[in-house]
Amino acid sequence: MREVLLRLEELLFLADPGIKLESMQDDGEVIRIGVRCRTTGARCPGCESWSGQVHGSYLRFPADLPMSGRRVVLQLRVRRFRCEDVSCGRRTFVEQVAGLTRRYSQRTERMRSALAEVGLALAGRAGARLADILGARVSRNTVLRLVEALPEPQPQVPRVVGVDEYAMRKGRVYGTVLVDVETRRPVDLLPDREAGTVAAWLAEHPSIEVVCRDRAPFFAEGASIGAPTAVQVADRFHLWRNLGEAAERCVSRHRLCLRATFAELAPEKTPAPEQAESGSPWPTGHRFADRTRAKHAAVHVLLAAGHSRRSIQRQLGMTYRTVQRLADAARPEDMFQGQWQNRRTAGRS
Repeated sequence: MREVLLRLEELLFLADPGIKLESMQDDGEVIRIGVRCRTTGARCPGCESWSGQVHGSYLRFPADLPMSGRRVVLQLRVRRFRCEDVSCGRRTFVEQVAGLTRRYSQRTERMRSALAEVGLALAGRAGARLADILGARVSRNTVLRLVEALPEPQPQVPRVVGVDEYAMRKGRVYGTVLVDVETRRPVDLLPDREAGTVAAWLAEHPSIEVVCRDRAPFFAEGASIGAPTAVQVADRFHLWRNLGEAAERCVSRHRLCLRATFAELAPEKTPAPEQAESGSPWPTGHRFADRTRAKHAAVHVLLAAGHSRRSIQRQLGMTYRTVQRLADAARPEDMFQGQWQNRRTAGRS
């Protein structure tokens, strides 16, 4: 058993001389490992003085990295020391294991780092689901808090900087965004897009060699003042945009030539057939017109043969109102009403 504990101690804590592993319990779901510190004393976090006077001890249970899909909880025996410096405001303090614990933390430092990396990759909800699968049960809010607690990364001073505007209130308030073109990461945000603000920022970063900007005059002026030795270039987006606008202007100037060429190549239009002498707005071959003419002719043929309108309704399968309208119309063109004659509807004034 002692050999197993020594091997486990070496794997978990990399043979840290300040930590001693005392016990291990595995109930199938959680692995509990008893740990204590080997040091004889600790430094006061207030005055940095060394103290070896033990005031008391208690157990802490920080969660550690999971093992084989099971949660690992440390049963850490920590000691409370008396501060020997009478001028210090602290009477007692608790020892902290460097690289393993911090004040009020419920997780070890490596557990916090792992969850923070998961949060950076997947954010809150997805990060919490993945951590639960791996054996570290946390909420999405905890993952987000660990990400927010990370120190802000210090960006390197760029060699090639991209300058462009962004809208804080579209059409009214604009600022300036500066991007490291080589790494494609934002570097800084300026509160406005004035030439003086851009020039002051560039003057504070003399290592900039290339300024990539659009055609805005205030950016050109700011780059010339703040980085007079830097080369000013346009990015691919603005190059394509400039090319497109130039092509559009060229086509617009020569649009009369294009119309003349199109008129020469366009086939001659066949003249539309003249309207029938009856004055019908629909030529022969129109689907609705031909159907109306056929119904009108069938109704008047049956009327001439002596059939009643009720009989015609049953024979042709029409409503009585439709038969009545066709019978009352002297010619089929009288049926062409409404939108077909561009007549106003009842809803229009």
